[in-house]
Amino acid sequence: MDRQEVLERLAKEKFDLLVVGGGSTGAGIALEAAVRGLKVALVERSDFASGTSSRSTKIFHGGVRYLEQAVKKLDRSQLKLVKSALRERGLLLDLAPHLAHPLPLLIPLYHSWEIPYYFLGMKLYDGLAGRFNLKPSRYLTASQALVHCPTLQRNGLRGAILYYEGQFDDARWNVALALTAAAHGACVANYAEVVALLKDHQRISGVAIKDRLTGKSFEVRAQVVVNATGPYADEMRRLDDPGVAPMLMLSAGTHIVLERKFCPSDWGILVPRTDDKRVAFILPWMGRTLVGTTDIRAEATDSPVPTAEEIDFLIAQARRYLAEKPALKDVRAAWCGLRPLLRGDGSASSTAALVREHAIETSASGLTTVAGGKWTTYREMAQEAVDYCIRYHGLKAPLSAAAGGLVHLVGAEREIFALAEELAREFGLELSTAQHLSRSYGGLARRVAELAANGLNRKLVPGFPYIEAEVVWAVREEMACTVVDFLARRLRLAFIDREAALSAVKGVAALMAKELSWEEARVSDEIAAAERRIATGAL
Repeated sequence: MDRQEVLERLAKEKFDLLVVGGGSTGAGIALEAAVRGLKVALVERSDFASGTSSRSTKIFHGGVRYLEQAVKKLDRSQLKLVKSALRERGLLLDLAPHLAHPLPLLIPLYHSWEIPYYFLGMKLYDGLAGRFNLKPSRYLTASQALVHCPTLQRNGLRGAILYYEGQFDDARWNVALALTAAAHGACVANYAEVVALLKDHQRISGVAIKDRLTGKSFEVRAQVVVNATGPYADEMRRLDDPGVAPMLMLSAGTHIVLERKFCPSDWGILVPRTDDKRVAFILPWMGRTLVGTTDIRAEATDSPVPTAEEIDFLIAQARRYLAEKPALKDVRAAWCGLRPLLRGDGSASSTAALVREHAIETSASGLTTVAGGKWTTYREMAQEAVDYCIRYHGLKAPLSAAAGGLVHLVGAEREIFALAEELAREFGLELSTAQHLSRSYGGLARRVAELAANGLNRKLVPGFPYIEAEVVWAVREEMACTVVDFLARRLRLAFIDREAALSAVKGVAALMAKELSWEEARVSDEIAAAERRIATGAL
């Protein structure tokens, strides 16, 4: 991926569709449009997945909480959302099997009346999924539940409901979406910020771009501009019309990461009722325990950080359901993400009461905005958005909608189950490193291993499976431009262990400096910025 060539192409060519925003929604739209044969560009002002899309709970799910609300309120819109998300959950697990897998989850029950309530509710959940259901839910006795989740709070445990969701690596999935779009012909660039909308005769005809890495400016022309900027959708809409009414209400969701001992099995826990009457998760994730999430009203910011109050709240919820009680000293990392929620009529008393629906609208000057939704429904949103642009703006797609649909992501070209042992044997890698490579890169793991065999096989951090070859691969093949791009999104180290990530900063900066020909001042700036952001959780 030659970034300079990409920028030159953006400035020279005219596109059918220009997508602004490189999160899951924008990258999904770019891929869908490119597969249908449209000439597509995608620009992101920071890094792919640098916002909401890297800070999720890492689950493809239908939404147990939304199902409960749908039944209690007889809300057909929420029921429709759950059913649609369950279908997508079933489909997505096949698109990149190296990045996603089914995850068993227990709902621990401490009152006898909860057993029939949750059992029937989860059977309804299964029924809504239909043929896309992963596995049937079932009741477990207290002793059966403790066999699989030995860290559950034993006192008063009456039983548990077992059900399944999909777990995935959100940031790497997002990067894979952008790379797959590029592989299908899309012109894709990060650190390309839209600073103005261009108009001919009051109609939008393109955008003015500032390259945030060089400071250079240029224009990109397109028949249609799609605003897929997540929490910043209203900001983009105000570039078009300063007086436009907001369509979003933002919520902040904090997660914390604990040691593996708090969730040592491959089964996770759904906390069915938090103190703020929501649900939360305690999950195994990348050798650690992930706990989340909170839901509080927030404002748009480039670097949301978790507050002490939210971290304390999550620790308190985990302590209620775990026999081994976590404390603040056990938190290895924490981060906060912003959810772009449709505000509706503005009458919702809290962000937790808002439905995760999405909307597509076009302004008088032609700016099309896609807003709302959630990770699990990104593919469905992308299909609807491209259909809408073809119908509303008259785009001529050479290929039909059936040509899009289920596109496997880069790296999903082969089975990965035997790949780790094959890599370990052939390249002399530690099995843990070979397993990590196969899970992160899928069918491309061999090429990373080949780089390692050429003098780049040293560990980045003692005790972790990550190796130097991954830094070089991320720069050459995955458009990583900064140290944080690598440590937070190409590798997930900054999300799972703050201290380990800090210890890797200088080594990563040295490798990237060699690849990108950074001057000494740039190296110093990169180190300082990475250390500051990782230390505060502003990833």
